[in-house]
Amino acid sequence: MAHEVVELRVHGVSGTSAEALLDHPVVTRVAGDDHAGFYRPRPGFGDSDRPAELRAEAYRWGALTAGSAARTLSLLFLLPFMLVNLAVWARPPTGGAGGLIGPVSRLLAATLTAAFVLSIVGVTVDLVGWQCAPYRPCVRGRPYLAWLADLPLGPRLAVLALLPIAALRLLWWLGERSSRVFEAFPAGGQGRSGGAEDRLDRPGFWNDALVVQRLRAIHVAVGLGVLDASLLGAQIHIYSTPIAHVLFVAVWVLLAACVVLLCLPARRPVDGPGRGPVDLRGIRALRVTANTLTVLAFGYTVVPLEPQPPHGQLPGYEGGVAALVTVQAALLAVLAATTLHQRRRSHNPAASWLSGLAAPVFAAAAFAAAYGYSAALVYRVADFLDRGEIPNPARPNAPGAPPLEPPVTYRWAALAGLVAVLFVAVTTVWRIAMTRRRRRRMAEEIVGRDFPEPPPEALPRLADVRAVVARAGVAEQLNPAFLVFLVLSLLGVTVVALDLFGIGPSSLSERLAGTSGQATMALALATDAGIYVIGLVALGILVLGLLSYRSEETRRTVAVIWDLGTFWPRTVHPFAPPCYAERAVPELARRITALTGKGGVIISGHSHGSVLAAATLLQLPADVLSRVALLTHGSPLHRLYARLCPAFLGDPTLHELGERIGWRWVNLWRDTDPIGGPIFSAHRPGDPPRAPAPAGTVDRRLRDPLDVAVPPDDTVPPPINRHWPYHTDPMYEAAVRELAGRLDPA
Repeated sequence: MAHEVVELRVHGVSGTSAEALLDHPVVTRVAGDDHAGFYRPRPGFGDSDRPAELRAEAYRWGALTAGSAARTLSLLFLLPFMLVNLAVWARPPTGGAGGLIGPVSRLLAATLTAAFVLSIVGVTVDLVGWQCAPYRPCVRGRPYLAWLADLPLGPRLAVLALLPIAALRLLWWLGERSSRVFEAFPAGGQGRSGGAEDRLDRPGFWNDALVVQRLRAIHVAVGLGVLDASLLGAQIHIYSTPIAHVLFVAVWVLLAACVVLLCLPARRPVDGPGRGPVDLRGIRALRVTANTLTVLAFGYTVVPLEPQPPHGQLPGYEGGVAALVTVQAALLAVLAATTLHQRRRSHNPAASWLSGLAAPVFAAAAFAAAYGYSAALVYRVADFLDRGEIPNPARPNAPGAPPLEPPVTYRWAALAGLVAVLFVAVTTVWRIAMTRRRRRRMAEEIVGRDFPEPPPEALPRLADVRAVVARAGVAEQLNPAFLVFLVLSLLGVTVVALDLFGIGPSSLSERLAGTSGQATMALALATDAGIYVIGLVALGILVLGLLSYRSEETRRTVAVIWDLGTFWPRTVHPFAPPCYAERAVPELARRITALTGKGGVIISGHSHGSVLAAATLLQLPADVLSRVALLTHGSPLHRLYARLCPAFLGDPTLHELGERIGWRWVNLWRDTDPIGGPIFSAHRPGDPPRAPAPAGTVDRRLRDPLDVAVPPDDTVPPPINRHWPYHTDPMYEAAVRELAGRLDPA
């Protein structure tokens, strides 16, 4: 090897330091910045047994997804938006642009924004402004609320309505900040071709800044429209005037315009393989209209009209929440039906995870998380305001207590969430128990092949290895649990939506209230349990986020799903966490292009870094690819991405990637790895590969651990490495030298 070859290492979700990635104590940054940079060992520090022509370099992008505890918590609040954004990328492969899945997903995302605003309106305008402030028992001993009681009703509602606007502005700020820091990397032109299939190799695929800007304007208009409708609906109930009706109709026209814009493609179609520009027509007018209507709605609300003292809930609020759930139930059903239809048209539906229904599963999970947060927020605030008495339709309020009545829809949603959590937990435990024997048999076979004659003192270590191999195969067994969750979610939102028509759980509660007290009490206890469980789940998500910030092992587990969700561009919900790949992929492509001007490049991707490497190679021109090789290890490319996102990283795309680089590709994997796996070969050792050569020669299985007995020069047996590290294995260095020799020096 007379020419220079750079091994460019890209870490995975664990956020490995550059020193650990390069296995060198002193490194220096040669390109990039603090968020994402390229590092090399500092010359003169440490020895290397590599030839001078083979250099190591690391790309560290962990700061794009990691950060302070406060930032981690803020991103967890965006979890529902991330899940619904992920739904459109998990659609079945049909060779087209996705049909109705894109518009339906964008409409579902807009309803999540509306649900977010309604939950803040429920806490501020309804519970505090309408129900609590007029009642002295609620504000007694609370000077921070007592001043609101001295305001007339209209000004009080207007003041409290500023908080939903502030919450919406916070989401806007988070999106703008992430765009400036993580997505502000030049990546080519905007827009994709109108009717053709989205592909990762299209120029400008990773540049969606204008799409996010367009969606952000629409979602802000939706949020302001929902707030305006809530205020004007209450004002019409207080004192109906023609002005209020005109403004109310104008707000609904604004919301209808948002629906139309979301159904239209974000990009104008163009002829040929290029990408059309983002369609920003009407966005400026939408912003001006939304802001003007909000100012007029506030101006109308702030005028004191001397109404009768308010009683009950904010007029129209509970009906609005129920109507929104009804719309969401219909859209989720359409998404599931469309996905099933496209699954039947897909090329290989059996290879898809979740039986090709990942898109509606992610959408249902987004709703579950959203209403978990909403119900926990509304009922915990109500619990605080009424000093510990949880509002319940089956229990009357105590004498003299404020008549706090959150929307009953949240209560039934919490009960549906409780049922879903219980059934999914039972299904998960059942599935793990039912597959334990088969997984143990497979582990026994693997360990028997790797260590045929272990010494007697190594038998305990052999049992540990068998247990690790058996646990590594758990993820593939959870399909039924997710499908049960989807079915229960569809049933739950449908039943809750029936409340709007008077035949839902509320009517059941009223009928039970007229019968035995035991039935009424059982229903009250069940709904109370649902409220507490869904609140604990929301709290558990936040605690898990903090643990992932403090514990590397916990972060490695959580970050698999988190980095999957933030890998894809924000083409559905603009308030989802930032897409770090919009910087990482173009930055890697530019660096590789520069390095190939001096010699060859081996891009070595570990875990999720292998996905970034694959996406980068698909963006490179042919003259650069001829001087590039690919080394993946612990890679979820097939085990997770090809099954979960088959339309974008399915088997045809992976085969095309191999052909583009002349099959200069080696994939290292272990049976003890719970995340990575083979890409083209069968999972079990000894089975024939799924693909013939040259694809069938890509995967190379590593024995883990290297031995179960204590080596003569050591005091403990070799470690079980599982998912990390791979670069310390002797087979890794052999693969690097092999790929370096296969690179064309010309």
